[in-house]
Amino acid sequence: MPTIARIGNVLIRVFANDHNPPHFHVVTPDHQALVSIDDFEVIQGSIDRGSLNTAIAWAKAHKEELSNEWNRLNER
Repeated sequence: MPTIARIGNVLIRVFANDHNPPHFHVVTPDHQALVSIDDFEVIQGSIDRGSLNTAIAWAKAHKEELSNEWNRLNER
């Protein structure tokens, strides 16, 4: 599970052979959430608002990179 980015204690990860829809994992020491790459909505899990906002701000600036990594790791 590659860590794509680390912003303080917020990790952004994309897993290989993961389920659709394309998403990334936001991991903190206390929480984990799956967030859609398409619309940045939380699909599953829970996370504090500050960490989520940090992750989404990063993801919006790196959406193409996230999509490319999802496609590379989840070829079907």
